[in-house]
Amino acid sequence: MRYRNTWMTRGEQGCPRRRAVPHVRRVLGGAGLVLMALAAPGVVVAQIYDLAVVGGRVMDPESGLDAIRTVAIADGQIAALVEGSVDASEIVDASGLVVAPGFVDLHAHGQDLFSATLQVQDGVTTALELEGGAWPVADWYTQREGHAIIHFGASVSHGSVRRAAMGVDADSRYQPASTDEVQEIRRLVERGVDEGALGIGYGLAYYPGSSRDEIFRLFELAQTHDVVNFVHIRGAGRQLSLGSVDGVQEMIAAAASSGAAVHIVHIGSSGLTSVETLLDMIDGAQSRGLDVTTEVYPYTAASTGIGAAIFDPGWREQLGADFGDIEWVETGERLTAETFAMRRQEGGVIIAHIIPEETVETALADPAVIVASDGVPFVNGRAHPRGAGTFARVLGRYVRERGTLTLMEALGKMTLMPARRLEAWVPQMRTKGRIRVGADADLTMFDPETVIDRATFAEPAQPSVGIPNVVVAGTVVVRDGAVVDGVFPGQPIRRDLD
Repeated sequence: MRYRNTWMTRGEQGCPRRRAVPHVRRVLGGAGLVLMALAAPGVVVAQIYDLAVVGGRVMDPESGLDAIRTVAIADGQIAALVEGSVDASEIVDASGLVVAPGFVDLHAHGQDLFSATLQVQDGVTTALELEGGAWPVADWYTQREGHAIIHFGASVSHGSVRRAAMGVDADSRYQPASTDEVQEIRRLVERGVDEGALGIGYGLAYYPGSSRDEIFRLFELAQTHDVVNFVHIRGAGRQLSLGSVDGVQEMIAAAASSGAAVHIVHIGSSGLTSVETLLDMIDGAQSRGLDVTTEVYPYTAASTGIGAAIFDPGWREQLGADFGDIEWVETGERLTAETFAMRRQEGGVIIAHIIPEETVETALADPAVIVASDGVPFVNGRAHPRGAGTFARVLGRYVRERGTLTLMEALGKMTLMPARRLEAWVPQMRTKGRIRVGADADLTMFDPETVIDRATFAEPAQPSVGIPNVVVAGTVVVRDGAVVDGVFPGQPIRRDLD
């Protein structure tokens, strides 16, 4: 039943939710906040929603809707989607803007408030740590509840569990686990899954000592518990041995033999010039019934710690790179053989300018590839810009400027597709990534003519522009381009705890 936008006296029309007035409606638009008295005391009105987004071009990748609609919100959910007007306690004027489902980021390492503040200004309403994961899982969730501006969640971290299982004296990066240690790793990972982890996260390139047997046993566990494996594959580039093709083959084989689902992270930075082959492999696996997916971020540079096993001897041949392609995040300097050795000894974060532009475009254009940021935490305002600008960059650079994607295709990769990647195992995700009645009221409003990233490698902590309003769980968290102070509507995304 659609309730008319008129005043009614008591008894005129039944409605499930009535409020006595005087009532004040807040109108949000370019001119700021306006207060309007709507009725005299004693008058009863039709349904008054908590929030209404009016005048915007609603785009929903699930239904294909692309039209001017009013989105009415009550109790944190979309309660009505209509062509006309509604009564609401707060109105957001979205005239001239696209109203999209809030962006869902499957790969966000920056799980702190500063990182979330930049991400929400990039349109992200759900940011999940699924590659690196967390440990202990229950503690990780407890630390964030009530303090999050956007929704959050994590997998259980294979790397952290491996360190715990093998002991402080072991080199858990390079040392193979014994049979007993593999059993302990499996036990601890299962504990994390039982605590609500969204899957199992692996950084195999960082733990070359992890045997294929160890990983297969964890895939078996994932299949038993109906969770996804989120994997940074072992290799990169075109190396004949331990290159990216080997890494993807291992994942496809493990998925086929265990029956588990696997999501291969950042196909661009792992695949480099082999990305087209890797996408064909993944497509072939999918066409034969395997649950294998992947993602990409829209940048031509990767980022990690300089002490990682990725930079062990032979890295230049494997990555097709040289010292001058490596940028020291703290200063922005490009490294030499001498400074590389020095920085590797002291440790720190680098940016590796190694990804061809055609690799990024090929992956983005593939209809099965999800967009995810791989955003890393900012240290003194410094980090890879992908943690601040990924989603606006796709919309501005690759939709508007380059035409790599249509707008609806891009939105699907940032909303519906990541939600669907999880929803079979995580019921909460069935109401994310959509604009329909009953869906969660997570909305991103942007101007398709001006939206763009501003974060650069020189100045990475710059928020995106052209995204004036963002709603999380029915609460406005970005208003007229500014983050609202003191609101923390972000909720934990977690598997059901039995």
